Amino acid sequence: MKPQDPPEPATASPLTHFDAQGQAHMVDVGAKAETHRVARATGRIRMLPATFQLIAQGQAKKGDVIAVARIAAIQGAKRTADLVPLCHPLPITRVAVDFALDEATSSVHCTAQVETFGRTGVEMEALTAVQVGLLTVYDMCKAADRGMVMEGIHVLHKTGGKSGDWVAAGLA
Repeated sequence: MKPQDPPEPATASPLTHFDAQGQAHMVDVGAKAETHRVARATGRIRMLPATFQLIAQGQAKKGDVIAVARIAAIQGAKRTADLVPLCHPLPITRVAVDFALDEATSSVHCTAQVETFGRTGVEMEALTAVQVGLLTVYDMCKAADRGMVMEGIHVLHKTGGKSGDWVAAGLA
């Protein structure tokens, strides 16, 4: 049997991870220019006021929730290609993760910025960092509050690449 050549990518659809036959494939970025790429994402986890106080006062039984969540978020960004099947492994040059405590809403906000010099963007890495950071908050506090809710996880902005800069609506 003669092996078949891979199908040509579809050009009619804006969904780049499917070929002309509708089969999933990893996008070929070999011909793209290497540029400095940055993405910033955010999200939050809401919880009971008592759970929020455990975090704010550093009294969670499992330790410093924010410190552990920050390390987890950085690790999440680095492992995105292992978690999301069609993501390219990227040489990440920087990951910065910030947490903000919002007592009025009993929420912990997470914002991650990821950078690389490469042929594809780092939006997925920024989103993964936020989600893993928030999942870690949940994991460390679930004994006190199983009803925590993660929400609002989205890309704030991205720069670099052929498509240029993008800013989420309402943030420009």
